[in-house]
Amino acid sequence: MFPWTTHRDMMAAYRADPDGFWLSAARNIAWTRHPEGAATRRADGWHDWFAGGWLNSCYNAVDRHVDAGHGDRDALIWHGEAVGATETLTYATLRARVAGFAGGLRDLGVGKGDRVLVSMPSLPETVIAMLACARLGAIHVVVFGGYAARELAARIDDTTPKVVISATCGFQGRTMVPHMPLLEEALALAAHRPSACVVLRRPACPVTLRPGRDHDFHALEHHAPADPVAVRAEDPLYILHTSGTTGSPKGVVRDNGGHAVALTLSMELIYGMAPGQVFFTTSDLGWVVGHSYAVYAPLLAGCTSLFAEGPLDARTILPLCARHRVRILFTTPTSLRLMRRQAADGPLSGGPDLAAVFVAGERSDPDLLAWAEQGLGRPVLDHWWQTETGWSIAGPCLGLRDADLTARPGPGFDLHVGAADGMPAREGEFMLRLPLPPGCLSGIWRGGGAFPARYLDRTRQFYRTFDVGALEVDGTVRLTARVDDVIKVAGRRIASGQLEDAIAAHPMVGECAVVGVPSGLRGEIPVAYVVPSVPAATVPGLGAELVALVRRQVGPFTGLRDVVFVDSLPRTRSGKIVRRALRDGPPRVEARAIHAL
Repeated sequence: MFPWTTHRDMMAAYRADPDGFWLSAARNIAWTRHPEGAATRRADGWHDWFAGGWLNSCYNAVDRHVDAGHGDRDALIWHGEAVGATETLTYATLRARVAGFAGGLRDLGVGKGDRVLVSMPSLPETVIAMLACARLGAIHVVVFGGYAARELAARIDDTTPKVVISATCGFQGRTMVPHMPLLEEALALAAHRPSACVVLRRPACPVTLRPGRDHDFHALEHHAPADPVAVRAEDPLYILHTSGTTGSPKGVVRDNGGHAVALTLSMELIYGMAPGQVFFTTSDLGWVVGHSYAVYAPLLAGCTSLFAEGPLDARTILPLCARHRVRILFTTPTSLRLMRRQAADGPLSGGPDLAAVFVAGERSDPDLLAWAEQGLGRPVLDHWWQTETGWSIAGPCLGLRDADLTARPGPGFDLHVGAADGMPAREGEFMLRLPLPPGCLSGIWRGGGAFPARYLDRTRQFYRTFDVGALEVDGTVRLTARVDDVIKVAGRRIASGQLEDAIAAHPMVGECAVVGVPSGLRGEIPVAYVVPSVPAATVPGLGAELVALVRRQVGPFTGLRDVVFVDSLPRTRSGKIVRRALRDGPPRVEARAIHAL
């Protein structure tokens, strides 16, 4: 339990002595050599954390719990919903398998600083591969297992891995997707040639390995175990590609020291977790949430991480919460929307130990959160973060003694609002004063030795989040849109989220997205794409109702006239709405209401 009673007390302590705050937090992990200080400014204006410190992230996530006598505690619980399988690994078992596999990678020539690309589904072996890389001081590059060959080849060429690790197949929902043909095509397309491939052969899709190139995953686990290799705090732990705020995919680099300190702190401060409790993350391991909160954070904190492969919805997520006495569920708004669609099948129940549900990954409309909270009888809490930050910029703090459930900036995230024409004084693009706290990106892979100016404002004193919202007087953060999702109607800037919140409050709306399309008269006009909860044809005049609802709740100046009913919204593999696809497609107007502006 923290010494602070309130978020205000915690932030006051942080502001009084930032370095002391983080050096105190750093005492929660094991160092081979303790750091000499907290933040150190670099020549490019960015900052390194805990310079002079040496550690091993795998030791902190696994070995130290075994050494402390907790080897029989469950570390990982995996459910293969598509294949009807489950597997539980204790900390002692996990250490043995990771050390053996690290020995196998070492014998393939992998060492400190080498890259290892891991293109696998969400499996225990994926976690083992990640931790084995960390054990050797190598840099893992996890790529979502469902990417097309050209995308995989681009990541191979960007990071030039010494070894590529893959599985013979994965499952999207309950559909088996072969991975080896994708890998073969990617290797043919890539200019870089890895020295070896490691293949996890799954029973659902056996293959014959190619002699001289391919190695069996489980065979490598039986090599002589490798000991943890100490690295500098600022040395890279992993590279994770994201389109994020930079447009085209870029490799976000995460360090070892700041990452371990921040994620360890977050488990207690934000999620109120204690060692031995179960944390359930529904994210694929190939995304940042999977990295941070299915793998590293729960293990660093001595908790049990529950994760799954296969279909995850109300019929699977909530029974797993009850079965394994999950304390915190971390999921997406998309999962909550699926639950809402399935709610007619029966009441929701998250299990007796479920303390709260956290959501992230995209905007959550208040109506959806209120529905889920009422159905589950537990707090359903939104928090805001990015691939680049690696943990939440703003959110609730269950670990404080008053269990603050409002979304306020966390320690080290010095939040400011950039001025924007046509918006209230406290609303605009969110900026974070440098330095960012530990755990955030340390750079972009192949970034040319300097931190990308694209992330910084003109003064180079602030990190641009490219997210728009409002900072209330009491410090509460309200997110409304991405910068690209701000619609400028006749000189007025309107956040798409404002319109979406109004539309989503209608009981006949399942989900929606509002985008701006060009208008010769007003610059842009908003168009709403709506997935109705019932067939739109059965509710005459629904489009006109939605236009009138926005007019009442937001104002007639928004210019919303067109509502397009669709079966589904285009999404990325991580669940975010692809607004570009909606803007590029000509609106097929199913309901249209005209009113004077």
